[in-house]
Amino acid sequence: MKSREQVEVSVVNAAKQMSARGLSRGTSGNVSARVDDAMWVTPSALPYAVMEPHDLVLVDWDGNTLQGSRKPTTEWPLHAALYRARPDVGAVVHAHAPFCTTLATLRRGIPAFHYMVGVAGGDSIRCAPYATFGTPELAVAAVDALRDRRACLLANHGMVALGDSPGAALELAAEVETLAELYWRALQVGEPVLLNAEQMADALDRIRTY
Repeated sequence: MKSREQVEVSVVNAAKQMSARGLSRGTSGNVSARVDDAMWVTPSALPYAVMEPHDLVLVDWDGNTLQGSRKPTTEWPLHAALYRARPDVGAVVHAHAPFCTTLATLRRGIPAFHYMVGVAGGDSIRCAPYATFGTPELAVAAVDALRDRRACLLANHGMVALGDSPGAALELAAEVETLAELYWRALQVGEPVLLNAEQMADALDRIRTY
């Protein structure tokens, strides 16, 4: 089991990489990691380039600050709802990745146009209905869109990726952004040919044992 310090460092590293890799610009997006019945989350409105482990905020599922002097991300309800609903999840990355967000403004998920869609856990990456940022309604919409999945888009907003660790969630977020870019590029030419249920089932079996 990782120490508290190791968890904090992993959250900050993922947040910095999220920004450096272009998955979120400015201070948009947020990262968290589960710690028993609470979570370390990135603070609100602090540039990732200057963020350090002591800037993180330890928050319980009801939004109470247990440790830290900064204000937690406004999306803490989203993170808390996902940890409550998904005991298998150890970390959450929420990003405003450009291609994911482009599709999300069209309220369009990512269908089985490529077998790697299966890395998110199913034969599609859903787009959750729109709800105002930082609200319980958005949290409910995300939990539903992530049913049996590890990533989803958020309508007119961005995307969410889940993982065992902040690093794993970040890598999934990056993969989903690549898929979103490929799908967007294909749509410039026409509607991509989708894989059928049997083909995706076979791909999912292979991905699970990869």
